[in-house]
Amino acid sequence: MRPSFDLHDAASVVDYLDALGTDWLYLSPILPSRAGSDHGYDVVAHDRVDPARGGDAGLAAVADAAHRAGRGILVDIVPNHVGVADAAQNAWWWSLLELGPESPHAEAFDVDWALTGGKVRLPVLGGTVEEAAEAGDLRVEHGELRYFDHRFPLAPGSAGDGADVLAVHARQHYELVNWQRADTELNYRRFFAVNELAGIRVELPEVFDATHAAIVGWVRDGLADGLRIDHPDGLAAPGAYLERLAVATDGAYLLVEKILEGDEPLPPHWRADGTTGYDALADVDRVLIDAEGESALDALDARLRAETGVDGPTGWHALIHGTKRGIADGILRSEVLRLERMLAEPRPADAADALAELLACVPVYRSYLPAGLARLAEAARLAREHRPDLAATFDALLPVLSDPSHPVAVRFQQTSGMVMAKGVEDTAFYRFTRLGSLTEVGGDPSEFAIPVERFHERQIRRHASWPHSMTTLSTHDTKRGEDVRARLDVLAEIPERWSIELDGLRATAGSTGDGPFDALLWQAILGASPLERERAHAYAEKAAREASVSTHWAAPDATFERRMHEVVDRAYDVPAVRERLDAFAAWLAPAGWSNSLSAKLLQLTVPGVPDVYQGSELWETSLVDPDNRRPVDFGLRRRMLADLDDAARRGELPATDATGAAKLLVTSRALRARRDHPEWFTRYRPLEVVGDAARHAIAFDRGGAVTVATRLSVGLAARVGAEPAAAAPPGAWGDSAVLTAGGPVVDLLTGRPWGGGAIMLSELLAAYPVALLVPAASAPDLPGARRPDDEQAGA
Repeated sequence: MRPSFDLHDAASVVDYLDALGTDWLYLSPILPSRAGSDHGYDVVAHDRVDPARGGDAGLAAVADAAHRAGRGILVDIVPNHVGVADAAQNAWWWSLLELGPESPHAEAFDVDWALTGGKVRLPVLGGTVEEAAEAGDLRVEHGELRYFDHRFPLAPGSAGDGADVLAVHARQHYELVNWQRADTELNYRRFFAVNELAGIRVELPEVFDATHAAIVGWVRDGLADGLRIDHPDGLAAPGAYLERLAVATDGAYLLVEKILEGDEPLPPHWRADGTTGYDALADVDRVLIDAEGESALDALDARLRAETGVDGPTGWHALIHGTKRGIADGILRSEVLRLERMLAEPRPADAADALAELLACVPVYRSYLPAGLARLAEAARLAREHRPDLAATFDALLPVLSDPSHPVAVRFQQTSGMVMAKGVEDTAFYRFTRLGSLTEVGGDPSEFAIPVERFHERQIRRHASWPHSMTTLSTHDTKRGEDVRARLDVLAEIPERWSIELDGLRATAGSTGDGPFDALLWQAILGASPLERERAHAYAEKAAREASVSTHWAAPDATFERRMHEVVDRAYDVPAVRERLDAFAAWLAPAGWSNSLSAKLLQLTVPGVPDVYQGSELWETSLVDPDNRRPVDFGLRRRMLADLDDAARRGELPATDATGAAKLLVTSRALRARRDHPEWFTRYRPLEVVGDAARHAIAFDRGGAVTVATRLSVGLAARVGAEPAAAAPPGAWGDSAVLTAGGPVVDLLTGRPWGGGAIMLSELLAAYPVALLVPAASAPDLPGARRPDDEQAGA
């Protein structure tokens, strides 16, 4: 939801989304946000729907359109922080700056007033305040203090004659400082390390009520049917917050943006229906990766590091310990120092060092005391291994950090999530480059692949524990779109070929001088191919600076970045590079499409509520934000879906090609089945696949609907000496079959009937690498579109 596609625009595509098979519409934040914000996570007010996004009338319009079609509305909300980039746009922040601790909104913000003698420290200056005043950049104007385009209020009676701007500045309840001082000297809690997003204290009843009155009203008035909670780990008490919200909304459907590490469970006592699905994403990705490629890709990574002299740990856990510690000592140092200041005197002289080490060793985003005490104990054990010299200080800190009611323990938990997110997602993910599809939000890159049996175990657990949790493959936060990852997964099947191709590209296009980054860059260009030049340059710059190895956000290395951009340009301007790149991308594409269709059908049919990110019913080849927030052509998708349904009535099937029509087929048929026939999705039962190519298939029965998907398609084609293909070449499946129970079935994708029992994969998967079988007796009239008079059935 943004000014260029607002709530009224969303209302206009409800009919298309309904035809696609959508059950609910999932809206990004719609409260007022900073002017020009394209994402809405920098909320500046809580009392209305953002006029720039359609306003209250827009929400009413889309809710009415959705509900008339029998659809629901899920709205994303942001309780942890507000946007303060432009103080004048946020009335609460403006009041805080104007009146300081006496502001009626002072308690809403998480400010350490004692550090600065009652002032909020604002890191906005390019130099010192004296330099800004001398240059005339800092001035009193129109009853405000101004610095370039920044506007700040003046405390009552503090302006004087305005001639001495430094004296005026000194009388304010805020202190303007150099932006580089934020990392160590900031005195308000932020969202991660974003100075422009200030944390708020929704644990206070009055703050909760003021910031949620409109949101709760949407639910109670029937405009919203459920809520998605952004970043609950930043809150002082996530469980209590969810309880209060559930009560206020009479038990509305609630999802939390919670990133789980490994086998970490979602806290079972939370009043929530599940996560936003990153855990499911990791499962789907890894079951499609060839475990046998791990050692060769590790060897390639080691060679690249040795050739270009890139130092540092290569093992995942050693790497993230270093990156997390770097974050605690760097951009989040101010949070560590605040924890230290909160400790009772006398405190150990090395308390800050010990706190930073413990934060670096927390194995999950947050420990959730008291239930998560074992996570804290694990952090202490790891910290002692890394820093035995701090053992006595760890012993002194642990009783405090173990007490759920202690303010230091509360803030430590809020801070550990920041350190994890910045140290892992936004740093280590850009350094651990052996296979880019592994470094995705919610995934553990040390888990290279999972066997089919483990995939089944995890789906059985999800169905039993969190059946209404979301599943996803792409979001506004994923580092790569789902179909980029699907193509990169193929590299694990051909590590030797990838090594040769990468060497060839580096030889003709040159190297950035950072071998692991070269691998990351070429994977992005290949995975998103065809990738526009401007998008490639933007990705390269962001990825390199996030990695913070050869260049940095705070101190860009001009020489390295010039060399990096030259490499990108050669991918487009040098014929030898272009030809090699295009040839390899073309060779990868069919196997990537096979993975994509398998991943999509798996995600749409495993237990949970599938989230189809905007536009991803066609190939989703976005890279990291803001690339994944590009406009979606809904008109194109509407026409393609209508053509697809018309063709299906004539018995015609779309090819698996660059248009993405085959993915639209899979998405629409699976979504319609989930929504209109919930009776087909009541259990999860793994099915047996037998025969000499059985390892290349995964199959399960959801209680009527049976999913069959191909995996490791390069190896499958190689069984008959063929090149990779989206659907296996003749003979590749050999005598393999899926064993189904029950009577006759119909494949919703092709319309072809089957007798049930043992179904030969060579026939079932002749057209596509996937099949979705449903009982023939209750199958809808193909192509599966729900008729207007059909009974509504929620997924």
